[in-house]
Amino acid sequence: MYKYLLSLLFAIAFIFSSAQKVELRGIYQGDNIYVMNPFSSSGVGFCIQEVRVNGKVSTDEISSSAFEIDLSQYNFKLGDPVHILIKHKEACLPKIINPHVIQTKSTYKISSIVVGRDQVLRWTTTNETGALDFYIEQFRWNKWVKIGKVKGKGGSTKNQYSYTITTHSGQNKFRIKQIDYTKKARYSKEAIYRSMSPAVSFKYNKSSNKLDFSSSTSYEIFNGYGNIEMKGKAKSVNIQKLKPGNYYLNYDNKMDSFKKK
Repeated sequence: MYKYLLSLLFAIAFIFSSAQKVELRGIYQGDNIYVMNPFSSSGVGFCIQEVRVNGKVSTDEISSSAFEIDLSQYNFKLGDPVHILIKHKEACLPKIINPHVIQTKSTYKISSIVVGRDQVLRWTTTNETGALDFYIEQFRWNKWVKIGKVKGKGGSTKNQYSYTITTHSGQNKFRIKQIDYTKKARYSKEAIYRSMSPAVSFKYNKSSNKLDFSSSTSYEIFNGYGNIEMKGKAKSVNIQKLKPGNYYLNYDNKMDSFKKK
């Protein structure tokens, strides 16, 4: 009897330790998951042993070479988190055909996007299926420059966001974007703001090896090969470490150049 119990315990322990799993996390977007289920390595029965959705054992028929995980039966709302756990035998591997259907998509719609006199960019969204980051961009120096990031809230209700920006003289343009699993960016319409601040000027002070601006400004310094050497925001920039040569300078809303001796 003792040997029998020992053998039984060993068999149970072996089954537990050899159990494999595939996990999939995302959000519910109205679609179901399809799974390819190969035979087990022994040739007896199928690979998958159990499927759980958010901790609940699935009632779907898994004893088949292919089956559907019906997510509609769990009364999910659009945007609800989904965790699928597939337990399977050793030396075989099930395949999830359409994992992208629960991956977060960029679906937001902009209700409004404006810049206030307090230099705060505010935007309102609806129809955010999932919580994706919003990236804030500003157009200056003939290109869109990333200036910040705000975490998305997700959900189908109205969401409001804000981000403190720094304007340059003249007309300013801002926009937001999201990037989902497709790696493609989705952009908002532009928010236009006209600053009444005076234009910034600069002077190369050779004796002190400094760039002196008339007021604090964002700047970029590029070498002759187009590689960025320095960037930041300041009223005076020490360029002592730069090698002698020609450099391109972006500042305020201007593009200029200087030659370091």
